[in-house]
Amino acid sequence: MQAPVTNITLRKKPGSNTKGLLSYGARTISCALGRSGLGPIKLEGNGVTPLMTTRFLYGFYRPDREKRPASALPFRPLKHTMGWCDDSDHPAYNRLVTLPFSPSHENMWRDDHLYDLVIVLDINIAPRARRRGSALFMHVARQGYGPTEGCIALDKADLRHLLGYLSPDTRLTISR
Repeated sequence: MQAPVTNITLRKKPGSNTKGLLSYGARTISCALGRSGLGPIKLEGNGVTPLMTTRFLYGFYRPDREKRPASALPFRPLKHTMGWCDDSDHPAYNRLVTLPFSPSHENMWRDDHLYDLVIVLDINIAPRARRRGSALFMHVARQGYGPTEGCIALDKADLRHLLGYLSPDTRLTISR
């Protein structure tokens, strides 16, 4: 684990609305953004990665594929029974839930590798507003940095490296 960084910046990659550049310390890495690019307002399902300053809350790792990350952030192993509620009318909206769960939700235990490492960002967590976005994470990117639903996605090796620099005091500024 490295000495934590205080500030991380993310900006749009020139020539692409759905790819970004994330910078911390002397390092800049590529990342995927939401399918609708960067924007000032995040609404459920609009595919926007919101322009804002936020913090990293905690993370999960898939224990059959990853070791507990070396990070000052708290990490928990994922379980088959974990989901994330995206039903904006449900009291558990934008919260971790236990499966089975009949309202609309996202499975945290995925067949692809996107959530092998995942960090919960402080976006619409506290306070939480209906329809203002759920499951806004930093996670592993698809091949070629395909767009997300609003999350920020990094190459797995880059994400693993970044985790060593994160702490609960680290701030992420997302700007154009």
